[in-house]
Amino acid sequence: MKIIHLIQALFFVFFLSSCSEEKLAGDEFGTIEGKIVSAIDFKPLANVKVFSSPSTSIVFTDEAGKFVLTNVKVGDYSLEAQKEGFLAKFEPAKVNRDQITNIVFELKLSTSNNKPPTATVLTSPLDNTVDQPIELNLNFSATDPDKDVLKYEIILRKNTSNEVTVYKDIAASTYLLKDLAYNTKYFWQVAVSDGINPPVLSTVQTFTTIGFPNARFLFVRKINDNNVIFSGDETGKSVQITTSNTNSWRPRKNIPSNKIAFIRSSGAQNHLYTMNPDGSGILKVTNSIPIAGFNSDFINFSWNASGSQLIYPYFDKLYKINADGSGLTKIYQTTNGKFISECDWSNDGTKIALKVNDASGYNTEIFVINAIGTVINQVLSGTQGATGGLNFSVNGQRLLFTRDVSGFEDANYRQLDTKVFQCTLSSNQITDIGLEKPLGTLDLDVRYAPNEAELILMNTSNDGLSIKNIIKYTPATNNVGGSRMLLFSNASMPDWE
Repeated sequence: MKIIHLIQALFFVFFLSSCSEEKLAGDEFGTIEGKIVSAIDFKPLANVKVFSSPSTSIVFTDEAGKFVLTNVKVGDYSLEAQKEGFLAKFEPAKVNRDQITNIVFELKLSTSNNKPPTATVLTSPLDNTVDQPIELNLNFSATDPDKDVLKYEIILRKNTSNEVTVYKDIAASTYLLKDLAYNTKYFWQVAVSDGINPPVLSTVQTFTTIGFPNARFLFVRKINDNNVIFSGDETGKSVQITTSNTNSWRPRKNIPSNKIAFIRSSGAQNHLYTMNPDGSGILKVTNSIPIAGFNSDFINFSWNASGSQLIYPYFDKLYKINADGSGLTKIYQTTNGKFISECDWSNDGTKIALKVNDASGYNTEIFVINAIGTVINQVLSGTQGATGGLNFSVNGQRLLFTRDVSGFEDANYRQLDTKVFQCTLSSNQITDIGLEKPLGTLDLDVRYAPNEAELILMNTSNDGLSIKNIIKYTPATNNVGGSRMLLFSNASMPDWE
């Protein structure tokens, strides 16, 4: 009997030894580490149940959304992540010996029980309101029964076109609209989305913007290396009326036609355009013959009194063209080949003032021709330095211009001491108006006020680098000195109609 028990004991020891030898030789292990996040905002999700097939163990994610499965036998697994309110997700994992396998789950919210948000309520501006500013805050609100994060989308349309503007991914329940058009009715609607259900649309409401301000001043500012035209009033308020994406300058308004003419770059050429006072209705007037001459910054053109025609220079020639672009006619050509840089047409249409110069801008002459091109007044000739800024008085009996009295001339057309002069055409008497100009500055682009009681001009330092300002000058009266008032800073090329 003892022998039998001994044999059994030896057999049991041999069996255990055999099993131990198989595990050491065949079982290899690795580790699975992972992170579980929301598929919407990628924030970590805690308490997510993670288990595998073939089965290993069940674990839950921590506050950082992380989990670890240790002592996982080498092989291929399918891991499943489960959390209430989210769709279950499967990810494959291959476990290698003594290696860490990394897995990332992105869980999507379950929409089976999720409710959509309420329709957005448009709180301001109220429906059908008028006289709204062109920068306007839209305010609205919506709620979500499941407390989901909401995103808004604003749909905006003018009553004057079918073009729709959409502002997307708005997190706040307010939005500032900019650059709205004046005197325009807008339709607006807001869609709200919880990222789970289809977007919910609000009702459609309308508002109408204020009318375009009665601004009598025009001027130019530099934006992104382009000249941009602005309109402004006596208080210094201004509004941009041409885009900063194009180079537009030298605005001239005509009251009877209610149009503004201006120069704009078009490819390698400069052409005349017209537009409405608010910047709409842009029309290219010139085509075959552009406006051209010595220097595009100092070149000028003129309306006739009714606004039906324009005159403009093309090197040594002067052209007339109808405001609709028809009827192009050459009306004058210099006899000495000098370039025509500036022109002004008298209110009665009988006289045209011209400033001509050589290719460098110097050796200037200012004279007046009649309707058939005969010179009737030789205003200025034989002087050194730059001249410009031609402007007839309302009755055509006087002519404003500027002249650099220093007589300085260089290749960069720099001016040192430019003052305002007035010529009485009946006597050809030229008067230095003075205008109390500060030393070291230039008075340029001078023009009469509509009532001729004041002048408007651009003043800047003669260093060629400083800021340009538009000044209104009121002459002295009753032994009281004249006054200079700043209208617009960082501005040039003024017009006052």
